[in-house]
Amino acid sequence: MTKTQKRGKTMDTSKSYLSKVVKEMPDSGIKDFFDIANTMEGALSLGVGEPDFPTPEHVREAAIASIKRGETKYTDNRGTVELRAAAAEYLEKFGLHYDRENEILITMGASEGIDLALRALVDSGDEVLVVEPCYVSYIPCVELCGGIPVSIPLKAENKFRLTKKELEEKITDKTKVLLISFPNNPTGAIMEKEDLEAIREVVTAHDIFVITDEIYAELTYGKKHASIAALPDMYERCVVLNGFSKAFAMTGWRMGIAAGPAEVIFHMNKIHQFTTMSAGTTSQVAALEALTSPVRDEEIDVMRKEYDERRKIMVDGFRNMGLDVTEPEGAFYVFPSIKKTGLTSMEFCNRLLQEQKVAVIPGDAFGSCAEGYIRCSYAYSKDIIKKCLEKIAVFVSQFDLK
Repeated sequence: MTKTQKRGKTMDTSKSYLSKVVKEMPDSGIKDFFDIANTMEGALSLGVGEPDFPTPEHVREAAIASIKRGETKYTDNRGTVELRAAAAEYLEKFGLHYDRENEILITMGASEGIDLALRALVDSGDEVLVVEPCYVSYIPCVELCGGIPVSIPLKAENKFRLTKKELEEKITDKTKVLLISFPNNPTGAIMEKEDLEAIREVVTAHDIFVITDEIYAELTYGKKHASIAALPDMYERCVVLNGFSKAFAMTGWRMGIAAGPAEVIFHMNKIHQFTTMSAGTTSQVAALEALTSPVRDEEIDVMRKEYDERRKIMVDGFRNMGLDVTEPEGAFYVFPSIKKTGLTSMEFCNRLLQEQKVAVIPGDAFGSCAEGYIRCSYAYSKDIIKKCLEKIAVFVSQFDLK
């Protein structure tokens, strides 16, 4: 025990006031590579999951105008009436029908929505099934509310889609929530309606609630997004999370949408009002403009088409190197296997950064089942993508990939 004297008192300096859960929580594996890449001279990155498009000018102008009008006070905790109405109308695009008054909550990004939904639903000791590979915040958010995360590893041979068998194998009498995210970060996988029908059968049979993160719903290639919440008997057991960061290029505005049964939304808002008060007023004005603009879908189409072209360049690039790639059908990530190199994900990423000055994200940052993969974002210009692929090809050429 370490002790010290201060003003005549003996103090135990070995004592920690930090939460045990927080102390044992690992730092984000993504953050480490961002920090290194940002400080390394001449480094290129395929690591950031953020659109390289600017927020549309008319959205920015709407926000500026609201500030000039002095609209800087708190809004309704749930979000402005106008924005909730626009959000409800927007979700109808995906076959979802929610009441603007009681079933919509405007959050500070979809990330806050994930946290609120879990805290509203999960008691200490409840098991939460988490489909992996997954966004880095899911497991920590489950642990922070006292839940027990149970991973469901997805497989490349199934196109990283969740199967009925994989789900059933993980269910116990403690299972309360299934947390899914399709289109998926980091794999780019999607779930089609028939895939979701099989999952619906299982969750209704076992009375499991579903949190579905659909932040990439607009970014699918060749196939339209399907939401599990739109299927029969799923409305009352689903919270849908969506937002503005990806399809609207509004990451820094921190705006999200949570939609679900009135009772669940009420309790999510109860937490939201005590911890956040309300989403930013200026950001809500910008979000309303984004949703109600007559050029909304046109602007999204432009981004989607550009991402699709980049996606094909990146998939072809990795396959030409001799690496195995499951073609992504959504989001803006490619998730190649680097197992043929004999390196771990972390070894591959560290060496690539040091030898070729290219930053990509190790697969195991998204779950242990993703060891042997790397995540590469194509939310970069074609020029940067091609330069990175050339450098990665040089790095990979030193390995026998047969």
